[in-house]
Parts: sequence; C-alpha cells; structure tokens
Amino acid sequence: MQTLLLDRSTWDLVVDASGSMAVASAPYAVAQNVACAVRVFLGECWYNTALGLPYLTNILGRTQSAALFRADVEQTALSVEGVAQAVCVITGLSPARRLSGIIQLTLTDGSQTVVSL
Repeated sequence: MQTLLLDRSTWDLVVDASGSMAVASAPYAVAQNVACAVRVFLGECWYNTALGLPYLTNILGRTQSAALFRADVEQTALSVEGVAQAVCVITGLSPARRLSGIIQLTLTDGSQTVVSL
C-alpha cells in the first residue's frame, strides 16, 4: 500500500528530492491514513462522505462518554484498508479541553504501529 506523504507538522503534501510528490509505504502509509480518517469530520470528504467521525453531530459541544468516543475512533480506524485491529487509549484531557491519546494498530500483515490523537 502506498499513499501521498504528508508533512507531520503542517499535514500538507511533501515533495521528494527530485521535486515529485513523495509517497509513503506501509506500515507508515496505513498509520497516516488512520490519522487522516480520525481527523476528518463525517461528510467532509467530497469523494467519500462516509469517512470520518461525527464531530458536529455527536462529539463537539455534546456530552459524550469516553467509551463512546473510543468506539467511534476504533470503528473509523478499522475502516481503513490494512487495519486488522484498533484500540483507542485516551491519556488525558487538558484544562483547555485538548484531548490526547493514541490508537494502537495491528495491521493485516501482523505488524503493529501507533497513531497519536
């Protein structure tokens, strides 16, 4: 599996040394695709409106349990090609209401990787 490589700090496209669009290969490509999937608002992707989390309807500004949020994240991660198992671990919620955590992934090839929330 390959995907376009995104800059880790700006989440923008990257070019390689020859000036061509840089690509990422598995397992990083799968982890990057999961990170993209959980950042997307449900309905935001023009070409597949089924992708993403229901931030506007169920998450932001709503009272929601941590268990329900974890389940939504795990379900979204499992929808990404190459993911066999996903476990969302919430590690904190700051006074500024910033959620932190990780998604532990087991890929279909048996390898494991982690994505930060």
